[in-house]
Amino acid sequence: MSHTSSGREKSEVKGTAIDVQGIRADFPILQRKIGDKPLIYFDNAATTQKPQQVLRTIQEFYCTYNANIHRSPHILGQEATELYEQAHKNVASFIGADDGREIIFVRNSTEGINLVAYSLLFSGSERLRLHRGDEVVLTVMEHHSNLVPWQMMREQAGVTLKIVGIHDDGTLDLEQLREAITERTRLVCCAHVSNVLGTINPVREIGRLAHQAGALFLVDGAQSVPHMPVNVKEIGCDFLAFSGHKMLASMGIGVLYGKRELLEEMTPFLYGGGMIADVSLERATWNKLPWKFEAGTPNVCGGIALGGATDLRTGQHLEGAVDYLERIGMAQVQAHERTLTAYALEGLRAIEGVRVYGPLDLEKRGGTITFNVAGSDAHLVAQLLNDEGIAVRSGGHCAYPLAGRLNVESTVRASFYIYNTRDEVNRFLGALEDIVRHKLL
Repeated sequence: MSHTSSGREKSEVKGTAIDVQGIRADFPILQRKIGDKPLIYFDNAATTQKPQQVLRTIQEFYCTYNANIHRSPHILGQEATELYEQAHKNVASFIGADDGREIIFVRNSTEGINLVAYSLLFSGSERLRLHRGDEVVLTVMEHHSNLVPWQMMREQAGVTLKIVGIHDDGTLDLEQLREAITERTRLVCCAHVSNVLGTINPVREIGRLAHQAGALFLVDGAQSVPHMPVNVKEIGCDFLAFSGHKMLASMGIGVLYGKRELLEEMTPFLYGGGMIADVSLERATWNKLPWKFEAGTPNVCGGIALGGATDLRTGQHLEGAVDYLERIGMAQVQAHERTLTAYALEGLRAIEGVRVYGPLDLEKRGGTITFNVAGSDAHLVAQLLNDEGIAVRSGGHCAYPLAGRLNVESTVRASFYIYNTRDEVNRFLGALEDIVRHKLL
């Protein structure tokens, strides 16, 4: 099978204005070589690379604005506070939330989900508190971040976990989901997009089923918010968690969206400075949203690098990851990835011995492809691809129960983003075909 490409890649998607080569020029790391091979970075589901605009914002913050927030009256403290608060509002707008009060900056999706879990466990609200025998409904395709916290709730509060399975094509078993949700269900949790199968779950329908039963609905958006248009009101979710490092921002910054009325009623997860309104030796009262949930000194720079903000005194804009993605357009981001995914799937299925997991219907999957080569170890395949400068992931992908359902110990995963090209996919397919034919015999 031949994998060739010709011409400058102005756009991978008809009717879009994506200039792939122009985008690539914004990412310094893409100039790197692995040995003598140009880097092909196909591990975007794990973390994305950072454009120079976001890198400049990080440098500019620490060179010009570095100060703690909500504490000091000096000009640096005022500027840092204003920028950080703007970043909350910009992220809220990006996902269709009402305002910045519904946006809590955390370290990552994992922390956001843990915040919900522990807040419901220790909630001062009888209506929200989890009790023994309450049901939490999950799916078998969950990342450990949306499974282990609920296992701990089972241990500590005696809640019942109900796990919904998948069909052989990697799509969620909706009939089983309907049967799993009962009058005892208090919370339904699911990944919007599977980090292994690429499956896009029908979250609007899942949320409707949850709310019909009087349950809350939490969405793990780590693999959806960076890759497609996401609007929390259209989904109808009560909570949405996602990570900045998977969408061009720095590591150590993430987001938990929560409906304001729920966040007002919920108990904080962490306690200390910044999250209080008043403290005496006997008791404390909590700050207003979202600061009630952001105890201690937060990742101010990370929040600004994610959401972006403007210095109101000088007019200087510090570009965030959200700005960068909005300039491209999230519909265009999704369309670009879908084109690459379709091309890669076609090529992979033509290589003898390669098995692809997850739905083949492009309307039901994102830009992640997981596969195995018959009779070969996934880690060996990934290492041999690395020798060709191609970065992919191998292993259980922090979803061991799903690996068990697929009857595999590990798989190889290639995941695409805005700076990946058809030519890179060609090189990947050609390298894999050569590996299968000549190195795995």
